[in-house]
Amino acid sequence: MCVGMSGGVDSSVAAYLLKSEGYDVIGLTFRGWPQDCRSIQEDKCCGPQAVADARMVAHALDIPHYVIDEIDTFRREVMDYFAAEYQRGRTPNPCVICNEKVKFGSLLRKARALGAERIATGHYARICPANSHGKDDEGCDASGNGTRYELRKSRDLKKDQTYFLFSLGQEQLARAMFPLGEMTKDETRAIAREIGLKTYGKEESQEVCFVPENDYRRFLRESADVPDKKGDIVTRDGRVLGQHNGIHNFTIGQREGLNLGGLRRPLYVIELDASTNRVVVGPSEELLRGEFAVANCVWHEDETAEPMNVTVKPRYQHPGCRAVVEQRNDGRARVRLLDPQRAITPGQAAVFYRGDLVVGGGWID
Repeated sequence: MCVGMSGGVDSSVAAYLLKSEGYDVIGLTFRGWPQDCRSIQEDKCCGPQAVADARMVAHALDIPHYVIDEIDTFRREVMDYFAAEYQRGRTPNPCVICNEKVKFGSLLRKARALGAERIATGHYARICPANSHGKDDEGCDASGNGTRYELRKSRDLKKDQTYFLFSLGQEQLARAMFPLGEMTKDETRAIAREIGLKTYGKEESQEVCFVPENDYRRFLRESADVPDKKGDIVTRDGRVLGQHNGIHNFTIGQREGLNLGGLRRPLYVIELDASTNRVVVGPSEELLRGEFAVANCVWHEDETAEPMNVTVKPRYQHPGCRAVVEQRNDGRARVRLLDPQRAITPGQAAVFYRGDLVVGGGWID
């Protein structure tokens, strides 16, 4: 059993729990940055300090620890995607891509090369055999026996991370374990404190690991070499109000940074048009959307032509809202919201739930 160790308290406790249950545990930490990378900070989840912390925990738990070089994969699949999406006028979600392509993609393949059949992480989520509803006597972990597996919310709904895991396929779910899925964050920290792990009080970052000081514009400018490209700031009817220095500097719902003086009421970014290099602005009410499309969908239930009543999260911090989803046979779907929502943003993931079950999801188009 390999445990993806990020150097934080969650993955540290996940490794401890699995070893306590009798698993033969190996710790893996991936390095996704070149030595001269200017954007990785010491204290980020994939930074140099994280490697040192993971190694320290592995030593304390008396388990082997390996650092896996994922520089090329991480840059190609995550960092390049991140920059390209902003240049297309979209707002990316790199954590979803990192989970699918790196942690449960390349890293899982390397774990298997080390002889491990499965990989565990410190995510707050649950994997359950279909129809078990999380009540199986042996828990909600995959056994690789051909059963279809469900992705369900963690018991600690405040920490639930299924949004970032929706795109994992059945083979990935069958080889994944989430030991913290039945726990709260407070319980996790209490265990770490009780067994003397120095990571018990380590603060968690809500920022993108490779973006310095949460300044994505600086990353695009300095590390991704995305050039500024001036264009017009316009209203929906085409009236030019000002100039911008690149659509990659904006996202839907943004108000700051428009530098539009002398207006009678606030204006917000309501659309980014990469084809014309225009930032479209409008009043607050124009941010409301009652319907949108999603592409590159992943479904965890059999596809159906019938409309589905679901709860949709159009971004991670959204509490969820009622919607009707109609699947199409081209990997797309149409989402109709029962109550219009503000700032539906192309490039973000829209994840569909029925209760605590992840039905599927896709990318807002």
